Amino acid sequence: MEKKIHYGWIVIFMGLVTTVAAHGFGRMAYTILLPAMKDGLNFDYTQLGLLGTGNFIGYLSMAIIGGFLAARFGPRTVITFALLLMGVTMILTGLAKSFGFAFSMRLLTGLGNGAAFVPAMALGSAWFAVNKRGFATGIVSGGIGLGTFLSGIIVPFILTSYGADGWRYSWYILGSIVLLVAIIVFLFLRNHPEDKGLLPVGQEEKGDLQNSSAKNKVSSLDWGKVYRMKALWYLGVVYFFYGLSYIIYIVFFAAYLVKEMGYTAAWAGGLWATVGGLSIFCGVIWGSISDRIGRGKGAALAYLVLGLSYIVYAVFKSEAGFYLSAVLFGLTAWSIPTIMAAAAGDLVGPRLAPAGLGFITLFFGIGQSIGPALGGYLADISNSFTLPFLIAGGISFVGMIFSFYLKKPSENL
Repeated sequence: MEKKIHYGWIVIFMGLVTTVAAHGFGRMAYTILLPAMKDGLNFDYTQLGLLGTGNFIGYLSMAIIGGFLAARFGPRTVITFALLLMGVTMILTGLAKSFGFAFSMRLLTGLGNGAAFVPAMALGSAWFAVNKRGFATGIVSGGIGLGTFLSGIIVPFILTSYGADGWRYSWYILGSIVLLVAIIVFLFLRNHPEDKGLLPVGQEEKGDLQNSSAKNKVSSLDWGKVYRMKALWYLGVVYFFYGLSYIIYIVFFAAYLVKEMGYTAAWAGGLWATVGGLSIFCGVIWGSISDRIGRGKGAALAYLVLGLSYIVYAVFKSEAGFYLSAVLFGLTAWSIPTIMAAAAGDLVGPRLAPAGLGFITLFFGIGQSIGPALGGYLADISNSFTLPFLIAGGISFVGMIFSFYLKKPSENL
């Protein structure tokens, strides 16, 4: 008798599609659109950095709330409504004529991004056994790379096809795709294995308390468990360094190549697509690494590679240097979010995984909110992106040091 595919794999695929839309289109596309928006709206880099900050403030505001809502009401409902909000506000971003309106739309898109991304990244903890959690979460985070890759192909084509208004049409088209994804996710996503009468993928013990129907609802005592856990606070601090450093690199990646180094938008888009293509599988790779050597050592190694990618981008100002940086970053881009999501699930369990991940995403979001404005300010005062990228590298190395001191769940019981 032929064995059926476990529905957990369909759920993980829905998580992948969600991250393609939420992160790949809603956030990463801004990297390629930034130079065109600068010309079309006559913004300076500080303003463009603030648009990124507005997006991340929205992300920060909703990430922790969305995680708790998903733990209480289920990822399916929260993700669907979040993607609908994103699609509408992305389309409206294309209508922007002032900084205030553009900032408001990016802020609202960020709200949807946080509410969609956090529950999606926690799906692996709900649907997969502990020893497969990093791998499953890596599949979901692969959507960031796939979305980045698609953005790097789609956006330059639209920019070329529609000229000066290309950035507006890019937001229209990407927003419409996100709305379509919201419908697909609503149709196929399910919250927990027991909704389908199943156990998590890779689990055989039916008596496991974490999968019993009694855990369907999260009690007020459980909520307190999340924010009182010291190990979770420390995990959040480790995550902060990623948010602060990587965002400087991705927000100003194309602007550096186009505005400072003199490359075309198409060339920058092609290199960004390379980053996206390489990063599709980086979550699976690094999630599996952390399954084997531990979350702390895995995160430290990932931070090392990320820091090197930022410094190479700043120092080696040639095509070879840019490609080397892109390869290093692409192979490691979403490693930290993958490891942090798995680590949060390890600490708080499947039911509270969205809430736990939402809590540490608060720290990550603070870093993301500071990064774009800081990077834009440093670029304006130094008339170069070299300093912002070097600082990003230094911050990443600090994250590496902190990662070595992450404790295993058994040490926090």
